[in-house]
Amino acid sequence: MKAFARNNALSLAFFLLFLLAVAGQVYFGLKEYNQELADNGMLPANLGNYLSSGHFLQATFENWESEFLQMALFVVLTIFLIQKGSSESKDPDKKEEVDRKPDPKRTGAPWPVRRGGWVLVLYKHSLTIALLGLFAVSCCLHFSGSLRDENVQRVSKGKPALDASGYLLEPRFWFESFQNWQSEFLSVFAIVILSVYLRQIGSPQSKPVDAPNNETGE
Repeated sequence: MKAFARNNALSLAFFLLFLLAVAGQVYFGLKEYNQELADNGMLPANLGNYLSSGHFLQATFENWESEFLQMALFVVLTIFLIQKGSSESKDPDKKEEVDRKPDPKRTGAPWPVRRGGWVLVLYKHSLTIALLGLFAVSCCLHFSGSLRDENVQRVSKGKPALDASGYLLEPRFWFESFQNWQSEFLSVFAIVILSVYLRQIGSPQSKPVDAPNNETGE
């Protein structure tokens, strides 16, 4: 167990933080949702109802959607684009390990590399495929939750409910998406630029403290 915890400490720490954040979101989200229902003269929701409500689904998946979009674009754009001096960029003046041809005879090579063919073709792009898939699923769930929440509010005000095609023409879903996307793009811009000039000793996301500003890559 000690070896497992040491070897997976980073993922375990972030997963624990994720669970704590979800618990906080659910606790306070349920309170806010029930306050909204009370203000509209509706009965309060229990935990089970809340977890399937548009209020929870919209708030959760609009954030997941933007995170996976940001990561997918970052993975793809760093293949072709560089930022001189950034620890987040490939160095244009040298050959990078990530660009070399997969060697099926390399010790510990994953099964798709040894298998070759179409399996290897998919595996070479599997990270991007997975991130774009997660983005697509999150986007659909965000849209579904946002539509549900919008219709709850409309019905409480005596307005007709919207169908999916009608809601696509409304500004709310697009506002929710773009307000999250812009923050994700800004955060990537910040780490790319700040890592040129600033350092954090001990972090693999930073260049060595004594590295020149124009040295590119970690």
